[in-house]
Amino acid sequence: MFKRILIANRGEIAVRIARACHEMGIEAVTVFSEADTDSLHVRLADRSVFIGPAAPAESYLDGARLIEAALAAGCEAIHPGYGFLSEAPDFAEAVQAAGLVFIGPLAEAIRAMGVKTEARTLMQSAGVPVVPGYQAAGADASAYLAAASAIGYPVMVKAAGGGGGKGIRVVTQPEDLPEALEASRREALHAFGDDSVYLEKYLSNARHIEIQVLADSQGNTVHLFERECSVQRRHQKIIEETPSPFLTPEIRAQMGAAAVAAARAVNYTNAGTVEFIVDQDRNFYFLEMNTRLQVEHPITELVTGVDIVKQQIRVAAGEALPFQQQELTQRGHAIECRVYAEDPANGFLPATGPVLRTVEPAGPGVRVDAGVVSGDQVTIHYDPLIAKVVVLAENRIEAIRRMEWALAQYVILGVTTNLPFLRDVLKHPLFRAGEVTTHFVDDTMEAWQASPPPLPDEALIAAAVSELLTVESTRETGQPLGDRFNPWGRSDSFRLG
Repeated sequence: MFKRILIANRGEIAVRIARACHEMGIEAVTVFSEADTDSLHVRLADRSVFIGPAAPAESYLDGARLIEAALAAGCEAIHPGYGFLSEAPDFAEAVQAAGLVFIGPLAEAIRAMGVKTEARTLMQSAGVPVVPGYQAAGADASAYLAAASAIGYPVMVKAAGGGGGKGIRVVTQPEDLPEALEASRREALHAFGDDSVYLEKYLSNARHIEIQVLADSQGNTVHLFERECSVQRRHQKIIEETPSPFLTPEIRAQMGAAAVAAARAVNYTNAGTVEFIVDQDRNFYFLEMNTRLQVEHPITELVTGVDIVKQQIRVAAGEALPFQQQELTQRGHAIECRVYAEDPANGFLPATGPVLRTVEPAGPGVRVDAGVVSGDQVTIHYDPLIAKVVVLAENRIEAIRRMEWALAQYVILGVTTNLPFLRDVLKHPLFRAGEVTTHFVDDTMEAWQASPPPLPDEALIAAAVSELLTVESTRETGQPLGDRFNPWGRSDSFRLG
């Protein structure tokens, strides 16, 4: 087993991986840019290495600096988390070439699944159903128009090397297709350095359901069941849950088998996720494979009892998975809400600034994976994800109620967040009935406005500042500020047994 691992990421996922390392007796080394000098993932690490300016291209996306940091710190492996270089095959190869272990799949598997057009072809050969579409290198607009007519409108123009909702356009009529092709190509070139695009049939009223897979180097590949990810905005997930309220046991088994077949088709090892689109008749089609750890992995951990990050580390160290498919089951119902610094009432515009105070919910069945706490900064340089609130309960109804309670208890002062929006989604009749599709947010929550808070922000901020001053005074004097009537602070105070 490794003695020291470099975590090539930041925020909540770096904190999550560091926690797994510490529980395994492994030293966690993190990296930080100028914008992250005093971030939580830096404070919780055994050691942290400076890697450059705030701009990701000069720090977290600079593979050479990350490898240099790992070698200088005496690390044996690098965990990329998600985002940044987690799905960069050249980086995975460079890590191995430097004599380090990349905690993820082999570069060949990342490369095979990284180009969506090639992945579609590979899945078809493996017997995995794919959405009807069209792909052809160098095809002009007339070829795409003919293909779209044969597929049937609406269609989606998608970036071949994309992800994260970038490079996607929905087209409902032929006259809009040429412009959509050009717009997708421009966005894809800017985001991924590749302007290749392809067409897919656009399935209306569909659901986004993914299957978590794990595979070791001894040939054992399993799935850890599904995650329903249909509550999205701009193709970005907001709320995930498992089990899906839509799947039958038979469809669940079929999708699991298809996901395992997809992983085996590229000799996959480590953790990955096979994403599917599912229509109203429960026909499912391959979308893509994310060759990394997913943001929403905690809900799978809660219902299966499998620590996915620890299994990633063990598999990378050459160990076999400690279970077979028949030993895995789902227990209870789990929901995850992503808490962002953003304004849902203003087009989900990201918010920045100091976080004056956070109070995280706690209690049975409540887990918070946070990357931002009191005193931290939300900057313009990175994704505005603050934390993930995750709950586990005996059934879906109780899980929704537990999540409502948890979100109501979560206090974040200083920046605008989507907490009120999340609470309203949970209250919506369609969500409570388990009937949401990927159109849910656009169709029913587009005009959403927050209800007036019970107290003005100024009062809440004043209370937060007062508490911070009290904490600082206690550190300096040993006595709480203005608390001279508190018997516990006096030498002659008494205590009840």
